[in-house]
Amino acid sequence: MSGIFQRISLIFRAKTDKALDKMEDPRQTLDYSYQRQLELLQKVRRGVADVATSRKRVELQANQLNAQIDKLNQQAQKALQVGREDLAREALTRKSGIAQQLADLQTQHAQLLGEEEKLTRASQRLQAKVDAFRTRKETIKATYSAAEAQTRINEAFSGIGEEMGDVGLAIQRAEDKTAQMQARAGAIDELLASGALEDPTGTAKDDITLELEQLASSSDVENELARMKASLGAGPAAAAPAALEGQGNPTPQSAAPPTQGGYTAPDAGQQWSTGQQQAPGVQQPNHEDLR
Repeated sequence: MSGIFQRISLIFRAKTDKALDKMEDPRQTLDYSYQRQLELLQKVRRGVADVATSRKRVELQANQLNAQIDKLNQQAQKALQVGREDLAREALTRKSGIAQQLADLQTQHAQLLGEEEKLTRASQRLQAKVDAFRTRKETIKATYSAAEAQTRINEAFSGIGEEMGDVGLAIQRAEDKTAQMQARAGAIDELLASGALEDPTGTAKDDITLELEQLASSSDVENELARMKASLGAGPAAAAPAALEGQGNPTPQSAAPPTQGGYTAPDAGQQWSTGQQQAPGVQQPNHEDLR
């Protein structure tokens, strides 16, 4: 039974330590430690001040005792001068007691002075240690802040951070869904093309139908092109014989141009000249008759 409680206690301590580590901020811990060191340094300084105060009080008491000793010496001398030896003896007896007190005060003053010097050196060492700790603390805090910022930036770039994690997952889901829709659309197109699925609108055709229609369209184009070539080739061939027949057998209008008053008009392209031959069947006009 005790073993069960020990395991429960161990698990509880482990979980508590993990929760505390997660909640702990090293910067706050360093600031708290620095504050505690400042408080300790303040206590040491206060102790040095207390020792110095005690030393000063001992010095004041010693000065008072010295003053009493001087006064008793003067009283003893005056008593001897007036012949009062008994008074002089009493004064010297008091002086002896006061001198013993002065010796004790001097011993205490030496102890207090040594304690004060010791505390002063401890305070100086502690002050140097606190200053060094403050410098190291600020350096660690700056380094930790920079590392924390760099970690957040890296997490943002990589998308594994808490803030950017949701955005990265949303992008991944959108890409997966888009790829799935594209694959589904491609599969439906292949099934429609192969005839495995029927198009209710009747617009979809299988591959064989499309190929036959393409062949028929190509045949129509070739036939139309052949007819156009034939019509273009027949035109010049039919016009050439007609032109040859017109040169050898002129039409009545071209052979016998209209005459006016016995004058026969020359044909177009012909010129009147003395050396020009007269066309057969055409009478050369006489200039005298024209006058």
